[in-house]
Amino acid sequence: LAVARRPRAAAAAATAWLAGTAEFAWTRVASGPRTRAEVTTMALTSAVIPPLATWHWLRGTVQHLGVRPWKGLPDLVLFDRDGTLVHDFPYNGDPDWVRPVPGAKEALDRLRARGVQVGVVSNQSGVARGIITRAQVDACMERLAELLGPFDTLQICPHGPDDGCDCRKPAPGMVKAACAELGVDPARCVVIGDIGADVDAAAAAGAVGMLVPTPVTRKAEIDAADWALTTVTEAVDVVLDGSW
Repeated sequence: LAVARRPRAAAAAATAWLAGTAEFAWTRVASGPRTRAEVTTMALTSAVIPPLATWHWLRGTVQHLGVRPWKGLPDLVLFDRDGTLVHDFPYNGDPDWVRPVPGAKEALDRLRARGVQVGVVSNQSGVARGIITRAQVDACMERLAELLGPFDTLQICPHGPDDGCDCRKPAPGMVKAACAELGVDPARCVVIGDIGADVDAAAAAGAVGMLVPTPVTRKAEIDAADWALTTVTEAVDVVLDGSW
């Protein structure tokens, strides 16, 4: 229908296509030997190759429309502690109860081996509630490093939810402080945690948040997350392949 309405444009397009095909065919046969069989083969394939190449290009373009761009490695990956790196024992102040989740150490070691800095951002409201002391929190953090290796930054919020601080997640304070300490642009930082407050803190700081749900994670938090992975290992896989 469009061709019928614009015959001159259609004729011009057809002429251009024929000229291009002829030029393409001549380029391929010019070097010889220019036998009848070769000329016939080159003419036919020269007519077929351009539309096929265009089709493959269009198909590839459509297939990759939803693919996230490759961003390389981040400069820093921050982890929530309880429920993400270690099993969550609420208000734990006993280093003996610091027990890593499967794959945590291996995931951290893979990041370190690639030159990515790692750290922890942890809400510890048990201090404000009078359930545990800051010294106990520090002892548990020391045990964490013994089990999982050294961290480049450790950020702890000892405040309660009603204290109005800017460090308790989902506020961005700890993420920003970790980035400032290490001289990292928050846009080059990934935060991995098990609840919505972790990814919300990342977003508020300008970082990328990844959710690794546990039984305490609400469905609404999973649905709202840009990234929801099954394990810390899977989250680190995404980080290391540059698609975060």
